[in-house]
Amino acid sequence: MPTMTTLVLVAAAVALTGVYLSWTAGRLDRLHARIDAARAALDAQLLRRASVAQELATAGILDPAASMVLYQAAHDARLAKEEQREVAESELSQALRAVFADTAQTDAVRAAPGGEDSAVELAAAVRRVPMARRFHNDAVRAARALRRHRTVRWFRLAGYAPFPLAFEMDDEPPAALADRANGAPQ
Repeated sequence: MPTMTTLVLVAAAVALTGVYLSWTAGRLDRLHARIDAARAALDAQLLRRASVAQELATAGILDPAASMVLYQAAHDARLAKEEQREVAESELSQALRAVFADTAQTDAVRAAPGGEDSAVELAAAVRRVPMARRFHNDAVRAARALRRHRTVRWFRLAGYAPFPLAFEMDDEPPAALADRANGAPQ
């Protein structure tokens, strides 16, 4: 009889270990799916911000120097390859801060025909980028924490999924647009 009890205990331990490993692998898979969804949302917000900035730069509302700086930064951000994306997006943030450093430029945009809508749209786009980046980086942080567990490494539960990387960029909004975004409709 002791051998039967031992077999039952070993089988139960193996079953519980299997259930735990399966649950952990499923959790890791869900985290990777969450990273993919958050990255898609971040890409959409970055593209929206670059598109709105590019439209504003070509609208003839800004002075020529500001238009060129903003257009070039937005153009570079839209066409950047994956390995240069963070730098290009940071440069667009810096260009937006340079162009909209004071409220005079924002007021000039708002005074132009259709400018109020453009200012609101740009302010909303600038406000959403840090939120999307934060959601993405939070998902990456959670997946990294789980992937660091010994069990995940020993049993290779991550499979061949690439190690998740955070998206690091300068996303500080221009003061004039940040003020505008606080009162902007959603």
